[in-house]
Amino acid sequence: MSLWVVATLLQRGSQLERFSDGLTLLALAYGMAPMLGITVHPFATLACAVLTALGVLHKYWAIRVGLDAALFAHLANSHDLAADTLALDRALIELSLKPLAPDHRNWPERSKAALALLRRQGVCLALQIMVALATLLILPFNG
Repeated sequence: MSLWVVATLLQRGSQLERFSDGLTLLALAYGMAPMLGITVHPFATLACAVLTALGVLHKYWAIRVGLDAALFAHLANSHDLAADTLALDRALIELSLKPLAPDHRNWPERSKAALALLRRQGVCLALQIMVALATLLILPFNG
């Protein structure tokens, strides 16, 4: 059951991803405003660059969390978790997604590592929100 709970938590990462994607697209659109002849404050340009960079970093973590969510959901339904764990590790090694060294972590340790990825994804989104809010609060006073 704990694998299913972790899978369910990791699936919430897709909601974080959608919000981050929206912020990133807004930053890109605003950052491209000078191409249309619209003048943009230099601080806003910097903020757009930071928001976009954080969005790309967030996307990286979101991809990792999404992969783990699918794997945990699949393994939560396993009838032979030990054999499926070996098969998973073998497949990850074959795809060069994991080092060749044997992985002796148990599922509670793997769960903690997967949830740490979700936290990293959340931190990226929180930073994006803080930069966006700071920009909205500071720009009117610099204009």
